[in-house]
Parts: sequence; structure tokens; C-alpha cells
Amino acid sequence: QAWLTDSALFLPVQSGGANPIFRKTVPFTGPFSFVGHKGNADNYKYVELQKEPVTAKQYQELYEKWLKEKAESNKKAQEDLANHIQ
Repeated sequence: QAWLTDSALFLPVQSGGANPIFRKTVPFTGPFSFVGHKGNADNYKYVELQKEPVTAKQYQELYEKWLKEKAESNKKAQEDLANHIQ
């Protein structure tokens, strides 16, 4: 058994990232979450489609827009939390 374990060859059947993808879903239109099942790619609620594939330029523009909206949303949530505690 030790020899078999030492001589084994591991072939990965799935990669966890860094794979180029081709998609027609508009980036950042679906739900987002760091934890839980709502932030994975299998949840299609609110996801928008487009006819042409997403370009790197379009992705970067949408990413910057998403970061700005996320910062505004987080700021509002912090203000609401501060008002709630008082």
C-alpha cells in the first residue's frame, strides 16, 4: 500500500479557477455573497443576458461601476445601522 500511495499519479478533473470563460451574461447583474449559496454561479435570479460576448473592456467598466455602487450601498447600510442603534 505504501508503494502504491508513493507511486500514485493524481489527475485533477476540475480546476478551481483561473480558467478563461466565454459568457453572454452581463457581469455583476446576479446576486453577490461572500458566504452561502446565493453568491455562486448556479443562481440565475436577476442575471441579465446580452447578444454579444462580454469583452474585457466592458467587464472592467461594469466592475468599476459595481464597486462604486457597492461602496455607496455599504455606506448607506452603515448609516442605517448607526441610526438603528441610537
